[in-house]
Amino acid sequence: MKKNLSIVAIAFLFTVAVLALGYFSFDVLTTVIFISGFLGGFLIWLFVPDTVSFSSIKAPFWIAFGLFMVHRVEEKGMGFFAKLSEITGVATPEIVSWQIILLLLASVGAWLVIPLLMKRGFALGYYFAWTFFAAMGITELAHFVLPFFTEEPYGYFPGMASVVILAPVAWWGMYKLSRKA
Repeated sequence: MKKNLSIVAIAFLFTVAVLALGYFSFDVLTTVIFISGFLGGFLIWLFVPDTVSFSSIKAPFWIAFGLFMVHRVEEKGMGFFAKLSEITGVATPEIVSWQIILLLLASVGAWLVIPLLMKRGFALGYYFAWTFFAAMGITELAHFVLPFFTEEPYGYFPGMASVVILAPVAWWGMYKLSRKA
């Protein structure tokens, strides 16, 4: 399916908006990490035909989404944002700050409408699916890189344990999403 130029523009502007919110919420390093999921997902979506149905990715999507929730609990419980703040020197924003609220609404909100949009054949649903799987399967791998930026010997970084399961499920989702119908 060829992508409509106006939909491509909307997806690109959404990508830029999420990256800008990431920058205003955290810093440049965090935004660079976000690029792999959102810009990467956008670029993959541009070049991969939208041919599969939601039912083709249903299992990896819901499993990855559940694991994403587990991952967020691990990050919160193990102090991910405090460790990230130590690396970047940027204070962790309040969860009720406008930047964080908009970032969560934009990213997680978009990911929650994937089933509805894909079932109706909307190109934005496929774009959101690619950003979701790229964020879970590529961006989250940063948990294995971030320990190199600490002064401690390489070891566990908050969020790392759940990524071991989350990333492969996201790769499965990308594989299924890239298949021909």
